Amino acid sequence: MTEKTKKSLRDNTALRWLMLLLISGLMFATYYFQDFYSGLKELVESEFGFTSEQFGRIIGLTTIANVFGMIIVGGIILDKWGIRVAGFVFGGLATFGGLVTYLTASGIILENNTLTGLILGRVFFGIGLEVVCVIVMRTIVKWFKGHELALAMGINMGFGRLGSALAIAISLDIAGGSFVVGGSLAPAAGFAASLIGLAMIFFVIYVFFDIKIDRQDKALIKRAFENDPASASEAKAEVTEDFKFGDLVKLVKNSSFVYITLLCVAFYSAVFPFIMYAPDLLVNKFGFAYALPEESLKTLFGSEALFNASVYIVVFLFALGVTLVPNNIKGAANKVIARIIIIVLFFVIVLLNREMLGFWLKNGPKTAALIPLGTIIFTPIFGSIVDKRGKAASLMMLGAFLLIIAHLCLSLGNTPIFAYIGLLSLGIAFSLVPAAMWPSVAKIVPENRLGTAYASMFTIQNWGLGSFFWGIGALLTYVNRHRIEAIQAGEAYYDYTIPILILVLCGIISIFLAFKLKQADKRQGFGLELPSNHKS
Repeated sequence: MTEKTKKSLRDNTALRWLMLLLISGLMFATYYFQDFYSGLKELVESEFGFTSEQFGRIIGLTTIANVFGMIIVGGIILDKWGIRVAGFVFGGLATFGGLVTYLTASGIILENNTLTGLILGRVFFGIGLEVVCVIVMRTIVKWFKGHELALAMGINMGFGRLGSALAIAISLDIAGGSFVVGGSLAPAAGFAASLIGLAMIFFVIYVFFDIKIDRQDKALIKRAFENDPASASEAKAEVTEDFKFGDLVKLVKNSSFVYITLLCVAFYSAVFPFIMYAPDLLVNKFGFAYALPEESLKTLFGSEALFNASVYIVVFLFALGVTLVPNNIKGAANKVIARIIIIVLFFVIVLLNREMLGFWLKNGPKTAALIPLGTIIFTPIFGSIVDKRGKAASLMMLGAFLLIIAHLCLSLGNTPIFAYIGLLSLGIAFSLVPAAMWPSVAKIVPENRLGTAYASMFTIQNWGLGSFFWGIGALLTYVNRHRIEAIQAGEAYYDYTIPILILVLCGIISIFLAFKLKQADKRQGFGLELPSNHKS
């Protein structure tokens, strides 16, 4: 195995991180498409005459095929036929779903049944989305196991959250301008679908390297077998991808895997569905606006959306700089100095744009983007902490606690300060838990079964997501049933208190499951509280 370690392509640092960039394009694009509806709730309802329940139905049915096991099928395909086949099949389905959404929104197809067309687009996209996430996770493990695994997953999550932040912040700009609520869903849907197509081009480039490393691994195994049959058998086990249904039984019998899966369901059910309604909540509950004042608008190369997107990209680059630059500098003092310089530079940029940011913090979509914005900053940092210090289960408990604080502020608070505290807390929680959770799965489950493991987790997660995506919209319509006409006429606002207060229960369940996971890890010895390169 020493020979393999020395000669593997994955030990080339620059190449390893290039692979992360290529594969993270899929994470960025699919998360963008997942959340681009978020800032468009009022627009969609007014353009097509939908209710909140119908809006929730469009979003909720994204998960319908996955609720019935499609992700497990994808995981089996991934484990049996590998990253390349699974990537083309499910990336293609996500792209097709995006195309159907755009053609429907444009009136090219299903002009008289827009609701059905938008639902079909989300269903096809949803089938691809979740399996693509599994494929990306599996690919990162393939290249980074034994190296900076948690950091790589954290940065990859950062790309996903960047996609979410941009989707929430600029979709209304693309749909028809941000200082006048209006426009059309079609251009926003077309842009979101185009991003998935571009990401698939990046995946094609990645495939050439994937083929090369697979050939190299086979050659190394053959050479190792000639010198040491026992080591060769171990190496072969690491890359074998045949699936057996008995693997699912083994996962169910693994208490640590069960707890981390249930935690995944409870935690994400309180986050992803909320994000879809967050801009509308801020407008209806806390008095924010969908419209930006005209004097606050700025452009880059003549595009308002491009300028707004550049703000989030700067934040993302800042987060990467804080995490990565000091790691490549020798000496503790020099690392601290580097971080200080980067942070000072960032605050100078903020200071120069303080007037514009002041307007943004009174705008629903722009402020709601604080949720993924927090993850852009903190997920790579927390990923690096998990790599170096461990404490994954403990960090999941802390993230669950912050989730409770966030939804208490957002449900019971009535002033903007509670909105800011809630969104920031949710953003940090949304960084902590994924940065700790996904690398932990790689410790709990053998590498050649990770496709099935991640797929099982995402499948069960979709049970919760589908219920809450649709459920929040349905409950919102029910709670406000006596004033729907007044709301549609612009004479009243949605009351979000009860729908969001229910999400506090998800946080309570999450902190309990994180505690049980920590207990199970002590019994089973997977080393979740240890750094990435240590085992119990």
